[in-house]
This record gives sequence, C-alpha cells and structure tokens, in this order.
Amino acid sequence: MAGMRLSGKFPVLCVIAFLTATMTLAADRFVTGIADLPLMPGLQEIEDSAMVFSKPEGRIVEIMASGAVSRDAVSSFYERTLPQLGWRRVEAESWLREKELLRFDMRESKEGMVIRFSLTPQ
Repeated sequence: MAGMRLSGKFPVLCVIAFLTATMTLAADRFVTGIADLPLMPGLQEIEDSAMVFSKPEGRIVEIMASGAVSRDAVSSFYERTLPQLGWRRVEAESWLREKELLRFDMRESKEGMVIRFSLTPQ
C-alpha cells in the first residue's frame, strides 16, 4: 500500500518539476531593452537589430525578432500577456502603459513572421 501512495505522487512531482523548469526557461526570454516584455516562444531576436536610447521624456527602443509563427499566434500571445503586465490596447498592434507606447509591426517572410517591436514615450 505504501508503494502505491508513492507511485501516485510520482507523476504529480514530475509535472511540478516540468512546470517549474518551463516557467524558468520562459522567464529568461525577454526582449532586449524592454525587460518586462516577454519574447513569444518560437521567436528569436534578430542579431544586431536592437537600438536603445534614453532621453528625458523616456526611452526609445526598437528591436526585431523572427520565427516560424503566424500573425494570429503573435497577436493572441501578446493580447493574453500584455494586459497582465499593465499594458492597455489602444489599436490593433499598439499598447499603452503609463507614458510609453509599444507597437508591433509584423510582416511575413520566407522563414515565417518578422516582428519589429518599438517602444517610445507617449
């Protein structure tokens, strides 16, 4: 009987360990220059595309990412994620938080989708 209790807990422990590892990996993937903007799974930043400036009115960040994902998947991911981080949608791919405006420009390529993230003072 004791063995059955242990075996019943083993799958639960495996699931907890897997979820913890997955959350840790996901938490490490944020857009360069925008520390609290997660990079959607399936996207990779395009090397040397980051441009980051700070000025008295706020920061200006522009960076590009690409991956074999659909426009709908990108939109859906950020529509679920950004409100949890305090962003409010103002247009199709524009989000406002405090005095910053976040925009996504998406275009299709041979490899999938290319997204340009831009953050500017409002």
